Amino acid sequence: MITVVIGTQWGDEGKGKIIDTLATQHDIVARYQGGANAGHTVVYNNQKFIFHLVPSGILHKHVVGILGNGIVIDPASFFQELTDMEKQGIDFSKRLFIAQNAHITLTYHKILDQIEDAKRGSGKLGTTGRGIGTTYTDKYGRIGIRVSDFINESVFINKLKTALELKNYLFQEYYKKSIISVENLADEYSKYREKFKEMAIDTSYYLNQAIDKGKRILAEGAQGTFLDIDFGTYPFVTASNPISGGACTGLGIGPKKITKVIGVAKAYTTRVGMGPFPTEINDEINQTLRTAGNEFGATTGRPRRCGWFDAIIVRYATVLNGIDELIITKLDVLSGLKTIKIGVKYIYNDQSVDIYPLDTEIFENVDVEYEEMQGWDTNINNISTYKDLPTAAKKYIDRIEELVGTKITAVSVGSAREQIIAR
Repeated sequence: MITVVIGTQWGDEGKGKIIDTLATQHDIVARYQGGANAGHTVVYNNQKFIFHLVPSGILHKHVVGILGNGIVIDPASFFQELTDMEKQGIDFSKRLFIAQNAHITLTYHKILDQIEDAKRGSGKLGTTGRGIGTTYTDKYGRIGIRVSDFINESVFINKLKTALELKNYLFQEYYKKSIISVENLADEYSKYREKFKEMAIDTSYYLNQAIDKGKRILAEGAQGTFLDIDFGTYPFVTASNPISGGACTGLGIGPKKITKVIGVAKAYTTRVGMGPFPTEINDEINQTLRTAGNEFGATTGRPRRCGWFDAIIVRYATVLNGIDELIITKLDVLSGLKTIKIGVKYIYNDQSVDIYPLDTEIFENVDVEYEEMQGWDTNINNISTYKDLPTAAKKYIDRIEELVGTKITAVSVGSAREQIIAR
């Protein structure tokens, strides 16, 4: 049994908490795409854990964590994360594995990422600068370095020579930057090799064997649907496929083995970095939501742009991902607002647009038709049953369910593990 958890907006929907909660019922949690640009925050026993590469379910001692082949792994970031986990008392020995055929993010990927985005000028994408896109570029350009290459020192050095012959030409002749020494880079990363050898396995084989044995698997994506390289607001997207289909290619599993897809949506909408955002709020409510929801990137600390719930994109995400049920997070952040809006339709050139347009030029220039709903003053952080929520809050959830076309099975009313209400 495989359950895939999907972000239905631009990431930051609270997937980390949902994965952590669902992990109690699963044996394996597997990340299938993205890299150290992800930031999944989990609060447990009043302690905050931020995961960038490690699957969020690792806090549960019975759970095996998998970093699939669709991920790009920055060894420096990964081992800093492991060190932080050890300091926080998490024992992950013999239950955390990485794919032999996952690609490695190296120093030059991060440098190129930062240089290239700066060179775009007014077309800047606002990347995290973590080298994610440039690693995927090398992967598809067939000059990438995989985990299996990295753990074989002679193969690693030979592949570094090939890659750096190309990269150093760019650094020196085009960007007027210092070149990178093969020897220095090989030496810099040598301290990670033995640990990688211990953790590297054929994760596709492992997962398919686990499926045959009846194990329960939770597939975890990073980012959200509208940062998908194919279906997101291109070019303001990530370099991989966060949508549910990415779980198949990113873990090496067949589509028939996926039994459920759960979508996660924030009770409003946020976006980090550049790109179109039709329901963005441009008055003081933006700051109100940002403060109440602590809307700052877990990876970069960048303030998130805040807006009203966009039913058009979540409805599209529901269809695209084949979502079976939806979980709404951060409902508590809306407490205290007299009026709450929901984006229900786009208008472009005086024409109604009922579905998300793949043409980014159109999406950048739509106006939004809103429905207004009554807010609530009650603090809902300590409410534990759905019937005890304010009537206005329940009506808001009912209306979202109607607009997006899939059942809402739970709502989150706080950051702690127990602050989630079944519906």
